[in-house]
Amino acid sequence: MTQWSVTEPVKLAPTEPVTRLRVRVVGGAVNVVGTDESTARVDIAEIEGPPLIVSQEGSTLTVTYEDLHWKGVLKWLDHRSHKRRAVVSVAVPAGAEVEVGAVTAETVVSGIRGRTEVRGVTGSTTLVGLSGPVRAESVSGALEAQSVTGALRVNSVTGDVTVIEGSGSAVRAETVSGDMVLDLDPAPAEAPPADIRLTSVSGEVAIRLPHPADARVEASTASGAVSNAFEDLRVGGDWGTKSITGTLGAGRGTLRATTVSGSIALLRRPEPAEDPEAPPAGPADPTAPASGKVL
Repeated sequence: MTQWSVTEPVKLAPTEPVTRLRVRVVGGAVNVVGTDESTARVDIAEIEGPPLIVSQEGSTLTVTYEDLHWKGVLKWLDHRSHKRRAVVSVAVPAGAEVEVGAVTAETVVSGIRGRTEVRGVTGSTTLVGLSGPVRAESVSGALEAQSVTGALRVNSVTGDVTVIEGSGSAVRAETVSGDMVLDLDPAPAEAPPADIRLTSVSGEVAIRLPHPADARVEASTASGAVSNAFEDLRVGGDWGTKSITGTLGAGRGTLRATTVSGSIALLRRPEPAEDPEAPPAGPADPTAPASGKVL
């Protein structure tokens, strides 16, 4: 095993191939990017507090503190976290598996084809251009996934969840009070039917579907408002539980969304022929869409 104890800014270039990356830091930021190379490059631009241990054993590259373990990341938030900070950038082969644990640190992972797993406490997480399976967990930091084509599973307590240009066949998202906004791209013709399942307690849910949409829809809220921009869907309920149900297109895919007190909005992307030069519309207010039925 090759190992470095890092106490000041440094750039490292391990010579052995890497198929798995594990990063665990406190404070600062983590940036992981996929490359066409077989080896990795590590750039630690800032470091305060105890040393970071960078090690490579076989094809596994690890950047962490001696006292910060993967299973305890989500619970590791006490007075010790204020005494350390690190800004870490790692370039790894795009096919590598990536695991990032971040406490009060911002995380960006891009261009990875292998499995990606991120656990964060209060820092934001941004996932861009990932094609392998993705799992992200957060306590209070915001989670954003852009152009993610692999299966996506997200769990958040109070942080908001945003999916932009999503075209993966499977999306699972759960929040307690965080809001969810999904802007979905049309899936490739050869892709399996989409399976989207969203659950929140008090967070608002807004979903913008591509044109034409192709899914069986079941959306409900116990006490929130619902709004619907699709004539083929039925809006039901009056006092108490409200729902949006029905089939869009051939109904090959599945869309299920449930909240307890949050609102639910189903929005429609404009048809490409309407105005090809117009910029894409931003996420609408889930409680007050410009058109459609509202209860």
